Amino acid sequence: MTIFHSPLDRSTFGKAAAALVLFWGISAQGCKKGALPPSGSTNQQDTIPVVSQNPDTTGYVLTWSDEFNYNGPPDTSKWGYDIGNGSNGWGNQEQEYYTSSLTNAWVANGYLTIEAKKENIAGFKYSSARLVTRAKAQWKYGKLVVRARIPSGRGTWPAIWMLGAEQPLAWPADGEIDIMEEVGFQPNIIHGSIHTTTTESGSPATSSIPVLTAQDSFHLYSIVWTPQLINIYTDSTRILTYFKQGQGTTQWPFDSACYLLLNVAVGGSWGGQQGVDTTAFPTDMVIDYVRVYQKTD
Repeated sequence: MTIFHSPLDRSTFGKAAAALVLFWGISAQGCKKGALPPSGSTNQQDTIPVVSQNPDTTGYVLTWSDEFNYNGPPDTSKWGYDIGNGSNGWGNQEQEYYTSSLTNAWVANGYLTIEAKKENIAGFKYSSARLVTRAKAQWKYGKLVVRARIPSGRGTWPAIWMLGAEQPLAWPADGEIDIMEEVGFQPNIIHGSIHTTTTESGSPATSSIPVLTAQDSFHLYSIVWTPQLINIYTDSTRILTYFKQGQGTTQWPFDSACYLLLNVAVGGSWGGQQGVDTTAFPTDMVIDYVRVYQKTD
């Protein structure tokens, strides 16, 4: 299915072709700072078990991060917001209205929380948040790691992803890197994808992996991006490699910088394929940190 995308809209093409990688990718549990409610909970005494530890960064140096060691709104020197519902639900018939409200995105106890809520706002039935580093930070090549626990609930569609930083965005020509996506009607199946002009012309680049505790525990979602390839990882498991093939920017637009987006969508042409469970809200994605590394040599 081909869907028109205005600038900043997200792709749904090729999701149904995701190949299931039969590796569980779950590492040993450990300790974690602070107390944190599980997805959909408001009990601050509840805690999330820890699965993923620090990533291997041998040969890299940290160049940008947000550890969320403050309280209040996300750091405005690092994060901005996409507001509203875009064009046709961000090109995907999504049902949420994105806000910059502290009720949808806030930092406390060492974590960033992005919460989707059931409420009437601007003619929509759900509110949520989409944080972006656009015009504040962008990167070409390197290693990007996000440590997160994703939300639960049929109809949710959390994503950690990147878009070409060139403005105005030309999608898919400027490229899209989906580091992590999950749809609530297929809980704990993590998808990684690449979108370019070539992939949207019948050569999809997407894969997936079951992570049985993705909605309950923290996991690492990362990419390693070089001038020759992009590897997408969940924890220490590589789930997708996309190679530069010498076919020009239609196949490889990734010699230009990209920026990062974090969001929880509701419904949509993929996330809403089996409807939206209205009893699942509020539900949230919790981010422990975002770290960007560059090669030392």
